[in-house]
Amino acid sequence: MKAAVIHEHGGLDCVKIEQVPEPKAGAGEVVLEVRSAALNHLDIWVRKGRPGLELKMPHVLGSDAAGVVVELGSGTHGVSIGDEVVLNPGLSCGRCESCLRGRQSECLSFSIVGAGRPGTFAEKVAVPACNVFPKPPHLNFDEAAALPLAYQTAWRMLMARAALKPGETVLIHGIGGGVALAALQLAKLAGAEVIVTSSSDEKLSRAAGLGADHSVNYKSVDNVAETVKDITAGRGVDVVIDAVGAGTWEANFNLVRRGGRIVLCGITTGGRAQTNLQALYWNQLTIMGSTMGSHEDVRLMLRAVTAAGLRPVIDSVRPLDDAREAMSRMEAGEQSGKIVLRISE
Repeated sequence: MKAAVIHEHGGLDCVKIEQVPEPKAGAGEVVLEVRSAALNHLDIWVRKGRPGLELKMPHVLGSDAAGVVVELGSGTHGVSIGDEVVLNPGLSCGRCESCLRGRQSECLSFSIVGAGRPGTFAEKVAVPACNVFPKPPHLNFDEAAALPLAYQTAWRMLMARAALKPGETVLIHGIGGGVALAALQLAKLAGAEVIVTSSSDEKLSRAAGLGADHSVNYKSVDNVAETVKDITAGRGVDVVIDAVGAGTWEANFNLVRRGGRIVLCGITTGGRAQTNLQALYWNQLTIMGSTMGSHEDVRLMLRAVTAAGLRPVIDSVRPLDDAREAMSRMEAGEQSGKIVLRISE
């Protein structure tokens, strides 16, 4: 079968489109015929390599997928051949304290398809049967493939971690990325007032079309925090959604209200930053990290998407052969929404 693979860690030239053996469904697993697979920044980290990441080469990239079940392993239940599904790429042991509590992303052995096992940029992929969920019927495969990682991450940040309430104000950094746009759509679905930031007026305009109430071009203002305070009449926001990291960390403490919440899920600008401890305790702030989500987070997210008829934001759809070019666009930050690879019709 055709797949996008790497034989070593490095730059974009490491990504090859090759023929690899088809997977087989092990016990408790299914094989998906992948129709579409979306890109994530995780694909960049896997390609480049990071401490503790050990891959069997050649390694198939990709985490998100939507497709059709074509093979069942022994001991599977609740899924049938021919089912149209989306993949929850989060992998957990299913037996530890966290898993038994339904907190799979807190499992000590937690990993992600495309990092912990061969990925989805291939015509077929074998995955645990418990990780596939019915595809929302109003979405095509390209749209459904854009949901799993970004939308479950945003759902967990907003609903499970920040416990967002209707009428609260949310600040989302770096609108244009998959998690940020997902957070915008889900926050509006929950009845929140949303402020978004970007250096691109085009991305801010698109966010306004998706319901953003206020936009801040951080290259056009002297101080993002002061601008946000002006928007909120000096109060500050209730919740900050941050997938940026070091580049926005200091500002977070100046734009969140007293008693507010800061939720971090990514470090695209770096993982080391100074924290204003005085602001943390004096303003009684809550800082939370968030990684992916649980099976229940995915189920609830998909139910909400289906009930609301929500459609994820797609930047572009490209053939598998263009995987390298697609990754280049994402790495340069040129996208607004999810980049999707169409694997098969």
